[in-house]
Amino acid sequence: MGVGEAIGLGLLAGLDGTIFLTLSERVEMALTGRRPSKVPGQVGAILTGKDPDTDPELDRKNVVVHWAHGIALGAVRGLLALTGLGSLLASVLIFALVWTGDVLLYRMLGIAPAPWSRKRRSSPQTASTRAFMPPPPAPYSSCSPESREAFTRL
Repeated sequence: MGVGEAIGLGLLAGLDGTIFLTLSERVEMALTGRRPSKVPGQVGAILTGKDPDTDPELDRKNVVVHWAHGIALGAVRGLLALTGLGSLLASVLIFALVWTGDVLLYRMLGIAPAPWSRKRRSSPQTASTRAFMPPPPAPYSSCSPESREAFTRL
């Protein structure tokens, strides 16, 4: 597989993953009453030089950054497929890269405290998130045949 194909298949996988996780998040929010996160919009506002507290475009940026982030990270995962690491190790690595990158970005922008500095608590949101967040293979079984082929090739 060439670089262009890896990026293209990764973008497709990123789109499918973002769709699936967005839908599962909507179910979780409906069950728990949690409001949508504004973090993607806050990132977009700060990166465009706006104050997240007063940016009238925050909701639009929230959607754009959410989808762009998920789809673009699919391309990164596609490129990892070229390394020969294998699917499991590449998936573990992309999780570590995404989680670490997000934590560092949010801390650097002053959006969120470090995860380890938060008080641990159990809540209906935590329980339902754990119940509805699928194991990594679940998105594979719910996507289109074309996307399954893309996942298989990654």
